[in-house]
Amino acid sequence: MKQFKTIPERGDFAYQVLVAPHQVSGRAMHDLRGFFGLNITKGMPFGCVRDDEGEIYAFVRAVNEPGSTPNPTKFIYQSTRLDGEHLRIDPSRMTPRAMTLFPQRWLDGETACWSSLEGEPGAPWRIRAGAEGIRWQEDGLFDLGGPLMGNGMQWYLPGVEWGTFYVSQIFDIAGVCDGRQVKGMMVYDQVYMAEGGAVHFQKDLIVNNHMHVLWWSFATVYKDGSWDVGSFMVGHDNLGYAIFQNDKGQTRTTTDIEGSVRHKEGSYFVESARIVLDGQEEWEFLPCPKGEMIDFVGGFPITAQQEGRWRRVGDTREPDRWFGWGESDRRNGTARNVRGADL
Repeated sequence: MKQFKTIPERGDFAYQVLVAPHQVSGRAMHDLRGFFGLNITKGMPFGCVRDDEGEIYAFVRAVNEPGSTPNPTKFIYQSTRLDGEHLRIDPSRMTPRAMTLFPQRWLDGETACWSSLEGEPGAPWRIRAGAEGIRWQEDGLFDLGGPLMGNGMQWYLPGVEWGTFYVSQIFDIAGVCDGRQVKGMMVYDQVYMAEGGAVHFQKDLIVNNHMHVLWWSFATVYKDGSWDVGSFMVGHDNLGYAIFQNDKGQTRTTTDIEGSVRHKEGSYFVESARIVLDGQEEWEFLPCPKGEMIDFVGGFPITAQQEGRWRRVGDTREPDRWFGWGESDRRNGTARNVRGADL
């Protein structure tokens, strides 16, 4: 049972999160209706794939919805092929792209669709998504797609003035990226916020108040065909949730989550991290040696973005493909209610 050492004001639930799975459908992904007094702001497709040589390609596009307030992200493409050491933003691949602010959108049967605008400068793009899977095409750069993994994931955080409703779907993808065969995972997240809100930017109840320590989405397919999928956050006050799924059809949620992180000396990036679910189940982060997205530091988003793999402590299954793109912020701290400091 939770104990409150301080009593919040009316309408303030001290960062307690409501978390659950949801049924994925293209019709729901396309719907512009709001929830809990919040408005849909944007879709956020992002993912990581690897080629046969182990090089990583990471990408994200802002799919802003009508009437929303955009944040600075439009399209970002990163690769480890630039310096062989880190995921670096590749301007040569980004400059030719259409930097669509508000895309064309439509519903094709039960499939949600978004695309660049007809006649817009830059190479066109299109995304189709629904319960069967996703396909994301960036003409001349990549063509990736694959099935949904498990069910959707959703969490809701109320606030006195602002709130956040966050919906996520994870897909197992493969295809061609920059002329190479690749495989990996991606998510299509959608976020609902107060009017004028933009995730990581303004009226963000978590980020603007420096509340989270760890926030990750991950998926791993093992060589024996089994898989794990999850999303979680650990932060200050009562902030925290986890929703985990696997190939056995198990979908589990909890708000009883603790975590700790150690950052590299003189760095914003994670050296090691662990979370504990329900006081007993431990998971650990294995940072990818080339997974630090160093070009984000000092820019946007303001948190250190990083790729790696999450596994349950003691799990010896061998991974075939995985995705573990998340963030920490050493300025926010190293554990619940253990505040941090800048470099």
